[in-house]
Amino acid sequence: MKGVRHYPGFLILTLGCLLVLYAPLVVVTIYSFNDSSSITSWGGFSLRWYVDVLTGPESARFAAAAWNSITIAVLAATASTAIAVAAALAMIRSGRFRGKSATYALINLPLLVPEIVTAVATLIFFSVIGLTTGYLTILIAHVTFCIPFAYLPIAARLSGIEEVYEQAARDLYATRTQAFWLILLPLMMPGVVSGYLLAFIISLDDFIITNFVKGAGMETLPTAIFGSVKQGIKPNIMAISTVMLAVSVLFVSLSYLVNRIGQKTRT
Repeated sequence: MKGVRHYPGFLILTLGCLLVLYAPLVVVTIYSFNDSSSITSWGGFSLRWYVDVLTGPESARFAAAAWNSITIAVLAATASTAIAVAAALAMIRSGRFRGKSATYALINLPLLVPEIVTAVATLIFFSVIGLTTGYLTILIAHVTFCIPFAYLPIAARLSGIEEVYEQAARDLYATRTQAFWLILLPLMMPGVVSGYLLAFIISLDDFIITNFVKGAGMETLPTAIFGSVKQGIKPNIMAISTVMLAVSVLFVSLSYLVNRIGQKTRT
């Protein structure tokens, strides 16, 4: 086709990158259904290790860690999404104000700073203010770094909503609060849901920051998996990893679909 550029070797390079990225995930998924106790030899298809996760010696530990992960993710996603909605309204509906560019940069700073740096800084901050590490410190840390993940789809959605809807509501004697709850928020909802789902999965999967601020005796699912791996890789770890992978893919796909639906309804 005229005007189309071809780059020799680009397809091979792309396939090689995809292989490096996804081959380990495929291997882990396949071997999570392995009947053998060995992680290197195939012994036939079985759900043995999924049953072991639910009823085996480590089941209580994994259940407690999963409960912590889910509750923290729900609370962190809820709080960060609420803050992201307020931030998006301030940035997009408040017009120009001094320091707007700096504020935007600060909101998105957690996306740019290496996670290990954020983890160390957060731990030092909690130590300085005398806050004991545990469930609360994990929750605070997760809310903080989840804000930009929730903010981006919300801000993108709000940017595409014309102000005429709010102006029409005000012309009909609606207050600013009524205009927001009855008009603007329903229009923003695809972005809000997408942001919530992203924040939830980012919180659920986080390991580095959580490992720094969790304190002794406190476990989330990623840190529990890491603790088990240090004692040797066992097939039940592959089963848990596969479940977490499936949940991550599901939530990311839902976030994408919600965004797509929102774009179609906007047009």
